[in-house]
Amino acid sequence: MKTIRHLVTLAAALMLPLSAEPVSILFDTDIGNDVDDVLALGMIHSLETRGACKFLAVTVTKDHSKAAPFVDVVNTFYGRGDIPIGMVREGPTRDQGKFNGLADDAASYPHDLKSGADAPDALPLLRRTLAAQPDASVVMVQVGFFTNFSRLLDTPADEHSPLNGRDLIKQKVKLLSLMAGSFKPIGNKKRYLEYNVEKDVPAAQKLAREWPTPMWWSGFEIGIAATYPHQSIERDFNYVPHHPLKAAYYAYNPPPHDRPTWDLTSVLVAVLSDRGYFKLSPKGRVEVADDGFTQFTADADGPSQFLEMDELQRERVREACVQLSSQPPAQ
Repeated sequence: MKTIRHLVTLAAALMLPLSAEPVSILFDTDIGNDVDDVLALGMIHSLETRGACKFLAVTVTKDHSKAAPFVDVVNTFYGRGDIPIGMVREGPTRDQGKFNGLADDAASYPHDLKSGADAPDALPLLRRTLAAQPDASVVMVQVGFFTNFSRLLDTPADEHSPLNGRDLIKQKVKLLSLMAGSFKPIGNKKRYLEYNVEKDVPAAQKLAREWPTPMWWSGFEIGIAATYPHQSIERDFNYVPHHPLKAAYYAYNPPPHDRPTWDLTSVLVAVLSDRGYFKLSPKGRVEVADDGFTQFTADADGPSQFLEMDELQRERVREACVQLSSQPPAQ
């Protein structure tokens, strides 16, 4: 009986009617360094198909010429090849990554963008996109390094807006949802240094200090608690001969292995924040140490909260990630 009740709870959670107003999403990713970015990108497309979000643009913090073309592969697969893609300049991690080379196979994975050098700079794209949106309407989702969003804070007024970066963010953004840091011990490590923070510590320190809107942090502990079942990768993406999400998963680390859902959780809470998938910690502030460790201090006036998740929520999160990642493109 407990199992039946649990399945009913999962089904009901996924079938709840969507909010009337779609969430406007800006997605910032280090795509190529891990495959959870790819599944998260697929989720955003599925959520837009369901009417839950409006996908405004993607910016890339992995500084390799194949990263942006691979984003275009995924966007084109979902029928949204015109979504703007902006590229970091002089950013971290300049290796190609294990799956971005799939963009070279244009026959299997059609797309238009051939190189990151042909993509616009991320900062003007971010400013142009934000300036065109209603006030307090945009949710920014950061699942890679802090480089682009930290630099955005310091941008001056331009043809897109008379506001500097910080004031433009304050006016247009209602939330930053980011996969970064750790807020619980990881195994026997009480001081776990999370990858997204560690790769650009100065940018992470600046953003944590200066970002002018609420921030929801999905720590390393959340993604490893709700892993993506490899059976879904093996079975649920076979409705086409060449699926970029499945191909990326296999290129990164072939099944059978259950990959953590780090980046997917930041998308899930950003778009479906009213579904109870997570709990939020009390408000506080996040300080980033020089080695990249994230320290949370409770403060009722602080801008930051981190995600928490119990056992039932974990199963709901896993199911939601599977359903949204594997949903076929709209016809």
